[in-house]
Amino acid sequence: MATSSAVSRPDAGAADLSPRARWRAFADAVRGLVHLFSGQVHPWIHLTATAAVAGLALWLGLPAGDWCWLVLAVGLVWVAEASNTALEELADALHPGAHPGVGRAKDAAAAAVLLAALAAASIGLLVLGPPLWERLTS
Repeated sequence: MATSSAVSRPDAGAADLSPRARWRAFADAVRGLVHLFSGQVHPWIHLTATAAVAGLALWLGLPAGDWCWLVLAVGLVWVAEASNTALEELADALHPGAHPGVGRAKDAAAAAVLLAALAAASIGLLVLGPPLWERLTS
């Protein structure tokens, strides 16, 4: 099992703002991103949706203001998915067996991803819908 180097460093709690410490923190985040995609289906679904939204927005030639809404919506889903994965990993490490409280926590984290995805889909419809309709019907 790969672990974050933050776990093994004795100074993990200290406020070290050196370039070396910042680089280690960045490397930890990249390792987390790699873990997010390894062996899980949902991040790949989100990546496909992200690419589809970006491609459609490019094809429609959306203005910067509309892109801001799309980036915010997509980012919300990614943050929720990463948080859900982190909570699941932590819960499994602390309590590997079945436990009703752990199950409820995992369900709530999954619900957060669902709510973020529904909000993103709503924003996508509001932002992409009218120009797409105009492009398809003109």
